[in-house]
Amino acid sequence: MSLPSHSTSAGEPDAVRLVGICKRFGQLEANRDVDLTVRPRSVHALVGENGAGKSTLMKILAGVLRPDAGAIWLGGELVRRLDAREAIARGIGMVHQHFMLVEPLSVAENVVLGREQLRRGLLDQGAAARAVEGLGETYGLRVDPRARVADLSVGERQKVEILKVLFRGARVLVLDEPTAVLAPAEVEGLFRMLRRLVAQERTAILITHKLDEVMAISERVTVMRGGRSVGELATAETSARELAHAMVGREVCLDRSGERREVRAAGAAGPVLELRDLVVQARGVRVLDRVSLGVRAGEILGIAAVQGNGQSELLAAVAGLVPVRSGAVLLAGADVTRLSPRERFASGLAHIPEDRQERGLVLDFSVAENLVLGRQRDYGGRFGLDLRRIARSARKLAARYDIRPPQPAAPAGSLSGGNQQKVVVAREMARRPRVLLAGQPTRGVDVGAVEAIHAHIRAARDAGLGVLLVSADLGELCALSDRIAVLYRGSVAAVLPAEQASAAALGELMLGADPGGAQAPAAGAAS
Repeated sequence: MSLPSHSTSAGEPDAVRLVGICKRFGQLEANRDVDLTVRPRSVHALVGENGAGKSTLMKILAGVLRPDAGAIWLGGELVRRLDAREAIARGIGMVHQHFMLVEPLSVAENVVLGREQLRRGLLDQGAAARAVEGLGETYGLRVDPRARVADLSVGERQKVEILKVLFRGARVLVLDEPTAVLAPAEVEGLFRMLRRLVAQERTAILITHKLDEVMAISERVTVMRGGRSVGELATAETSARELAHAMVGREVCLDRSGERREVRAAGAAGPVLELRDLVVQARGVRVLDRVSLGVRAGEILGIAAVQGNGQSELLAAVAGLVPVRSGAVLLAGADVTRLSPRERFASGLAHIPEDRQERGLVLDFSVAENLVLGRQRDYGGRFGLDLRRIARSARKLAARYDIRPPQPAAPAGSLSGGNQQKVVVAREMARRPRVLLAGQPTRGVDVGAVEAIHAHIRAARDAGLGVLLVSADLGELCALSDRIAVLYRGSVAAVLPAEQASAAALGELMLGADPGGAQAPAAGAAS
């Protein structure tokens, strides 16, 4: 193999240079002759459709996977054999999309895990706490070193993951979808941290589907499609629209808020989903405090809130996954507060959970098996499950929702995160429910798939489905919702018609600003 130069124009070695990387998983060619060059002291974005091979490529860089072919240069030096230990020793640290923390342990214990400083045979807790505090001060990642990880917000947990790789001496940080679960204020904090890292001689590689963030934080961007790198661009010389076209090979339009239409008068008979003075308690604290909301047939009610203000518990309470202390949940007028999740699904409820791996999928099951979870009785045969019918249904759903690879027998765990999300969305929409609970339905999904999922949700809404939508993406809420309710400290702060809601206005309400006359209407009200 003829290798190109591996230095910058100034003669300084590239931080990372991957040349001709190939990786197969059986019949699936995840990476095909991929090149990637990352300059030192920069933020380099890596974008592409779900299944384009981005995470596979970065796992090769982190030593988690071994390439079938190609060369890896780090700091100008050719690395003959790269495993996870060697990658860490050479300053590569990866923060995975799904956090790898031990929840019962403290922040400090997680950060130093595997590199503990002992005192009389035990972990020196004081030294560990001081190390975490020092790193936090240096990089703007302040978090209580003695706090239990289980008690932290999502944004705080991400800080712990980044502190872990910095503690191990990482000079090149790979962040896989780092903003997928962050509120806007937390995203701004992450970007400040990345700029500080670059100023202190670090390099970051950012895998993301959010092109506005690519434009805001990166200096260069590499686009992948179908396992190949199809272009490297200076961010200042391109646009989000051009990047989206390069990713999917066609024009993509996500902002269709102009297509919004009035909720139909047929909804006057009453809400299809109603919450009456709902109270939910967790760890001795009221996480939902007398929440009353109604969703009509043919309406999308969006929920806007900073992480930790009750939106997750709201979906879980309606789905029957957490107990309700007081109040009621009504589905099509029937009280389902004491029913099990299975009974609620039988009554017409569907649920896209916020965490697809924890509550949406059985990763060891096949795609086909995951697509019929909860509906196995619909596929019964004379001698158990009718596997042929299940496979036929799976192929149809895979085609309709563009699940890649379209292999019903493949384990769900072998799919990219975005394609796992498509499996969950396809299954829940296939239930033909009366009410859809949608928790972060496009988290970790590429721009083309976002457009398609939005279209599916709108079409179901227009056919009479009631949708309760929770999303950390305020642009998504504004584009999809007919009304938007803001939760603050577990209570409804305001309910706004979507045409009166902007990301700026919602952001202020989410942080506790006076709603200025925007009142939460009585349960069941449509406007």
